[in-house]
Amino acid sequence: MNSDSKDQVTLGIIGFGAFGRLIAQHLHPYFQLYAFDPAAPAAGRDESLGVTFADIATVAKCRIVVLAMPVNQLEQAIAAISPHLEPGTLVLDVGSVKVIPANIMRRDLPAHVDIIGTHPLFGPQSAREGIKGLKIALCPIRGGRVGRVAAFLRATLGLKVFVTTPEAHDQELATVQGLTHLIAKVLVQMEPLPTRMTTSSFDMIMKAVEMVRYDAPEVFLAIERSNPYSASVREQFFKLSADLNSSLGGSKS
Repeated sequence: MNSDSKDQVTLGIIGFGAFGRLIAQHLHPYFQLYAFDPAAPAAGRDESLGVTFADIATVAKCRIVVLAMPVNQLEQAIAAISPHLEPGTLVLDVGSVKVIPANIMRRDLPAHVDIIGTHPLFGPQSAREGIKGLKIALCPIRGGRVGRVAAFLRATLGLKVFVTTPEAHDQELATVQGLTHLIAKVLVQMEPLPTRMTTSSFDMIMKAVEMVRYDAPEVFLAIERSNPYSASVREQFFKLSADLNSSLGGSKS
């Protein structure tokens, strides 16, 4: 299906920051894309991304609507789009945490729309060389369309798809993302770090730091504050770190 096909399904992106642009980059061959963001043009078209900018009401009338904003802006966005969502619309979010967004979407979106929580387990930095083979989590919330979405993501985009619950997602990601971003924040604050006589393991750690270094501050706060399981993981990590430091003769304070 080419990008000029009048038979393409319309897909609206609410929030057109770095991740919204990444979505457009990979989906514009398959959908007729529309986008709204307060910081984006009110109208016009970005030909390179295949996106038409429009007002929020127009974008909300698309057959698929993707919410691509920080968790703390989700309720406001849903309030703005809900009056314009048509029956049968599929609404997805792309946030790094799933329990809180799932509860908000289930509660606040109208009953006539289907809902899937998604978490692409990559970002603009880790997707610089393409997204084939990368991972995405899907959390069915309302409706029965997760199978079709998963099939598209696997067959067309080449992603590895994991269908899970919001609770299971957040439990795993509290460690997977919570510790990664936490350690990266600490290492960035310790800079300048050695760059000359480095080991392969240190280089791999620094590569991981680079993948998250430029994430928006809201991403870090969502991972650490909006995931209900992150605090206990942090506490365990810092306790074990303090115990190890103490066993090596370091200060307990």
